Amino acid sequence: MTRYRLDIAYDGTDFSGWARQPERRTVCGVLEESFRTILRTEVQLTVAGRTDAGVHATGQVAHLDTDVALPDGLVRRLARLLPEDVRVTAITEAPEAFDARFSALRRHYEYRLTDAVYGANPLRARDTAPWRRPVDLDRMQAASDALLGLHDFAAFCRRREGATTVRELQRFAWRRDADGVCTAEVSADAFCWSMVRSLVGAVAAVGEGRRSVEWVAGLLDERERSSAINVAAACGLTLVRVDYPADHELAERNLITRERREVDGPSAGCCGD
Repeated sequence: MTRYRLDIAYDGTDFSGWARQPERRTVCGVLEESFRTILRTEVQLTVAGRTDAGVHATGQVAHLDTDVALPDGLVRRLARLLPEDVRVTAITEAPEAFDARFSALRRHYEYRLTDAVYGANPLRARDTAPWRRPVDLDRMQAASDALLGLHDFAAFCRRREGATTVRELQRFAWRRDADGVCTAEVSADAFCWSMVRSLVGAVAAVGEGRRSVEWVAGLLDERERSSAINVAAACGLTLVRVDYPADHELAERNLITRERREVDGPSAGCCGD
């Protein structure tokens, strides 16, 4: 068996998320079906981060194992077969120890929102969330800074039985471009289910003037999901990159991540949003 790394991009608007679901159109389902058609054998993808319905990706990573020799020009053949809203941008043979999920050091997301009175630019409407109220970026940045570090983000996560909500939020930085679009860069070792959109929703409430920075910081003391947080729309969220260690460090990274997941419980490890 040979392991291959897949780099993947997709517009999540018309997908019911990444994960396979019976009778639903999912990114994983579409990709696996296309590989089966070309390779004439069953394949199963392992992904770095399982994205939710409506969430996009420009830097998703997955791997597959197969004993079938991959044909030349496979990326081009997949481009002809796949629908327009998903693409495999690269396929490379990976080290045996590479695991798209367990080898990952951190995931990077971006969230785009606009408070322009006319809404999102039509050419970016599928990946930019319109915001009904004006937001103050300085206030949002102050609230974001208060959340950085290793914390229990239970207030920001949909609970999964047996899964930890302790995460290390490494970056949460905002910028506004000339068109008034506000973009958050959000990085962590892993994310709980719905965590990124909850983080955005909470700090945006501060940006609107409805909440204080102290309120956001206080959410870190809660041990249940907070009903006071309005979850931001899925359309603004994009997985842009996954970081991995050097090849000789992959096996050690896998052990560290697997040990943590075993402590977390059998359902732990949902690293997508």
